[in-house]
Amino acid sequence: MTTWPILSVTTFLPLVGALIVYLSRGDDEAARRNSRWIALWTTLITFAVSVILVLRFDPANPDFQFVEKASWLATGITYHMGVDGISLPLVILTTAVMPFCIIASWKAITSRVREYMMAFLILETLMVGTFSALDLVLFYLFFEGGLIPMFLIIGVWGGPRRVYASFKFFLYTLLGSVLMLLAIMALYWNGGTTDIPTLMHTAVPRSLQTWAWLAFFASFAVKMPMWPVHTWLPDAHVEAPTAGSVVLAAILLKMGGYGFLRFSLPMFPLASHDFAPLIFTLSVIAIIYTSLVALMQEDMKKLIAYSSVAHMGFVTMGIFAGTMQGVAGGMFQMISHGIVSGALFLCVGIVYDRLHTREIAAYGGLVNRMPLYAMTFMVFTMANVGLPGTSGFVGEFMTLLGTFKVSLPTAFFATFGVILSAAYALWLYRKVVFGALVKPSLMSMKDLTFRECLTLFPMIALTILFGVYPKPVLDMSAASVQQLVNNYNTAVTAVKAAALLQ
Repeated sequence: MTTWPILSVTTFLPLVGALIVYLSRGDDEAARRNSRWIALWTTLITFAVSVILVLRFDPANPDFQFVEKASWLATGITYHMGVDGISLPLVILTTAVMPFCIIASWKAITSRVREYMMAFLILETLMVGTFSALDLVLFYLFFEGGLIPMFLIIGVWGGPRRVYASFKFFLYTLLGSVLMLLAIMALYWNGGTTDIPTLMHTAVPRSLQTWAWLAFFASFAVKMPMWPVHTWLPDAHVEAPTAGSVVLAAILLKMGGYGFLRFSLPMFPLASHDFAPLIFTLSVIAIIYTSLVALMQEDMKKLIAYSSVAHMGFVTMGIFAGTMQGVAGGMFQMISHGIVSGALFLCVGIVYDRLHTREIAAYGGLVNRMPLYAMTFMVFTMANVGLPGTSGFVGEFMTLLGTFKVSLPTAFFATFGVILSAAYALWLYRKVVFGALVKPSLMSMKDLTFRECLTLFPMIALTILFGVYPKPVLDMSAASVQQLVNNYNTAVTAVKAAALLQ
């Protein structure tokens, strides 16, 4: 068993890196270069430490592992950290994506580089902490803290309307989270503790379950984001720098899905069962409506942002189906979407760096000048569509399968989302990559550089590997998902049995 606090090291190592970046001195160019290298090495070492977590993790054990606990605040609030099969894949996704973000920002960010790198490193600590916290107050601090660096990344290094987009992102997310804070206080008064594992096995009265579920839902629905509280996402994506969009799509959106799996289903099973039809309705609307909106977009980033909302609809649908396939599929879809949509935003960033526009109409015939880019973009487009053999297919198929057992109409309508995603993704690809190379501005476009290949090729490998062999991800979460589904079904069955006896 690990004796050193490996989870705390993984969580706070980026914070140490941010401090070193802050203390690094030198003339302007030297300081910028040092900041980039310090940030890159910090994220790589953090990833290496998180790999140790995977190697020492026991997938057959559904309980929390690498648990660290220390007294913190006098009222019983503790510093309590740990991971299980639901949180560990998201921790690894976070630590794996961050080095790509730093490499993608290498030449794209030239102003206030030290502050930029510090913001990303602090954000990494807060994201890993969110997935590892086992105390409600600690979770809330990490969950909310992530707003601040992301607010600055969009607001300082974003596009022309960055201030509007950053405030919209901040206010939407904060408003939902205030309600969650009230629910946390109510759970503390009911259970006498903020310890998450204890609260999972504490009976919550039916009336409190309903209100607490709605309060948590308000926060997680905005974070996912679910329709109709998704409108901040396209604005945030369009204005954010490339690496900001990657983090937003790959990791920050997953906090909502993680919240549903960690709190809504285990702590409020009866309310989750009661509100499942609402979730199914919102998920289907998100899948179909945002796919149709994506078809109308003229900006590449906006199109991919709307596709993210549609794909998150599959996640919420699978989670609240409450079946083994649905929950496991929702979990897998989050990991797959993190890789694929992060890579798609990197692909957009690459052509934006060359031409300084994201207008779809400005491109065409790139296959003639950038064949390697065309191939790379094609792999991620196909994964986004859900082509068999890519990771996108596995997640969508499992969520549909899990939902089919519970609600046939939901699965039926959600399937149209797969057809629509093919429509907008292939339309985008045809417009940008194929056609005649007639626009003078595209004649001098250079193909992928070594640095760009370094960010995209590992993601191609993972997309195809998990599409052909999804076992590593599914096995890691299987025991925890099974326990979650069993507890959920037991609680729901007990209430139905009691109702029949009356």
